[in-house]
Amino acid sequence: MISIDARAMRRLSGGLALGLALGLALAATQASAGSFSDCLAGLRGAAQASGVEAATFDKITRGLTPNPDVLAMSQVQPEFKTPIWDYLAGLVDDERVRDGQAMMARYGQALALAQSRFGVDPATITAVWGVESDFGRSFGTRPVVQSLATLACSSHRRASYFRGELFAALKIIQHGDIDPAQFNGSWAGAFGHTQFMPSTFLATAVDLDGDGRKDLINSAPDAVGSTANYLRKGGWVPGLEWGYEVRLPEHYAGPSGRTHKEPMGAWAGRGVTRIDGSHLPGGGSAGLLLPAGPAGPAFLVTRNFDAIYSYNAAESYALAIALLSDRLRGRHGLATAWPTNDPGLSRADRREMQTLLMRRGYNLDGKADGVIGTKTKQAITDFQAKSGLHPDGRACVSVLTALRGR
Repeated sequence: MISIDARAMRRLSGGLALGLALGLALAATQASAGSFSDCLAGLRGAAQASGVEAATFDKITRGLTPNPDVLAMSQVQPEFKTPIWDYLAGLVDDERVRDGQAMMARYGQALALAQSRFGVDPATITAVWGVESDFGRSFGTRPVVQSLATLACSSHRRASYFRGELFAALKIIQHGDIDPAQFNGSWAGAFGHTQFMPSTFLATAVDLDGDGRKDLINSAPDAVGSTANYLRKGGWVPGLEWGYEVRLPEHYAGPSGRTHKEPMGAWAGRGVTRIDGSHLPGGGSAGLLLPAGPAGPAFLVTRNFDAIYSYNAAESYALAIALLSDRLRGRHGLATAWPTNDPGLSRADRREMQTLLMRRGYNLDGKADGVIGTKTKQAITDFQAKSGLHPDGRACVSVLTALRGR
């Protein structure tokens, strides 16, 4: 695979970077079709040693070709780091709360069973489901085996990891849990309602609906049960809050950080209170999370926040799950505003923005889906430049306001 200098990639716009990466990946793929076949043939013995039967390996990999889209996705560096207020605006919005509460009512029995077995509450499980796949609407469309084989036989820095995931995917098919024709997911191989990697599936998936299969694609009960089992293995403590939004004393200069856990009494001694002014709980320990620095919302987070973090090692991700779970319980959202005068947009507002952009002649393939992809970012950037706004491609209030006003 042809390498691309990361610094040069960051200087390109998102669309140009993806286009360049795709073109180079395609050229590399075409040039190395033979090496891909040779690589697969070379993996056969290792797959058998890991427990994949030769017949399974031969049947599933026969005629398999690499996917240049996967290589492109693995190469591109994002031009802008998404501000946390943009990230959360699209994940924890009123629409997802309504949908999540509807799913909690629809699958109440399965969620209750998952809680009884693994100790994780329905709101947290449902929040993971909503963030990972929008309750089953966004599984991903790329064949998992092809994606993993492409990455395993590439020069990707984690090729050995993806070889293990490829073998795990083949074991899933061999066991009969997933129909190969439906085994689709993300470019990196995550799949199903709650986007498990194949090795995670083998380690933690459960058959909650009792049909003899562990199917995270066609069975929402299996997905919620498997998610609860994953969180339990990640250290989830039944009945413990994930944390609290808190108020810091003026000019606070004490310790912070998710992993810097101290007794609640120590935080209280520094003048930290719940956001409503009430006292902190008397027991347990927590770390102080300041995702936007001292000027933004502050949180004391417990071991259960760490369990959520283990699902996807990003504090912004864990905070999205935590805040969405609170909203699903009927609690209010954040009391403290993010330190910005140009907030991000909900998915409903993003769809409106895309509709208005298309009315002005921008080519978004006729899609107003709320997903901020390459074409939407390019359209936003162009509109911002023509409107005297900072051309950063953000889906934000200033862009929507300008579009509405013209």
